[in-house]
Amino acid sequence: MNALSEALQSGTILLREGLEALLVIAALAAFLKRAGFPEKVRSLYAGAGLAILASFGAAVVFELFFEGEHNDFIEAGVMVVAAVLMLYMSGWLYLKQDPKAWMSDLKRSAQRALDSGTTISLAAIAFLAVFREGGETILFLHALAKTSGGWTFGLIAGLVVAAACLVAIFYAIEKLAVLLPLRPVFLVTSAFLFLMGLRFIGGAIQELQEQTVVSYTAAPVPHWLEQLGVNPTWEAIGTQLVIAVIAVASTLALKMRRPSQRTAPAE
Repeated sequence: MNALSEALQSGTILLREGLEALLVIAALAAFLKRAGFPEKVRSLYAGAGLAILASFGAAVVFELFFEGEHNDFIEAGVMVVAAVLMLYMSGWLYLKQDPKAWMSDLKRSAQRALDSGTTISLAAIAFLAVFREGGETILFLHALAKTSGGWTFGLIAGLVVAAACLVAIFYAIEKLAVLLPLRPVFLVTSAFLFLMGLRFIGGAIQELQEQTVVSYTAAPVPHWLEQLGVNPTWEAIGTQLVIAVIAVASTLALKMRRPSQRTAPAE
């Protein structure tokens, strides 16, 4: 295996596994900075940092006790918890989308628009999004290193290039968010987390299908959606539709029950 081939393989692994987690963290970080709460980004990064350490630990455990094979039930559980948190944050952002109501909340709560529960949820989303991909990435890279004669220059070069690409994507998302009005930032982040939550539900069902716990009935899903990781089965689609209906209905019900808020008069 030549250096270029090793670089392409290692870089592809890191990009493929890291992009999804990075998009979740970048979207939330951009939202927090745009909304005027850059200090809350530390919770997000702390969750991601802990997940990286936990990923190394999980990779060691899997390598020693599971011969490098991940556990489908553990991965399904992680994805379900992550999906619940993403759907929760999606609804929270949608309910907070009105800039006037947002500013009114800021004044009434002495700059505490994000409560401790929401801060913990942000850190947990970052942790689960990274942890879900991190351990798997390390195992894939370990297997690649074993088959290519160790951690060669080509393998490491591919990782460096892929990491630089991920950093550039992260930077671009944050810069773009600064240029947008506040409401679109809230709505786009809310929609993104909602879709990612549903995608994680589909992924959890796929893990259970691989263990024959859930049946598998193929659905006519376009190939390009399958390539993006969408579960092409009626079991997944049906579950996602039910959860989507419940999430949308409950969020709209909460929005309608909230008293109308007006901007507080200028002092």
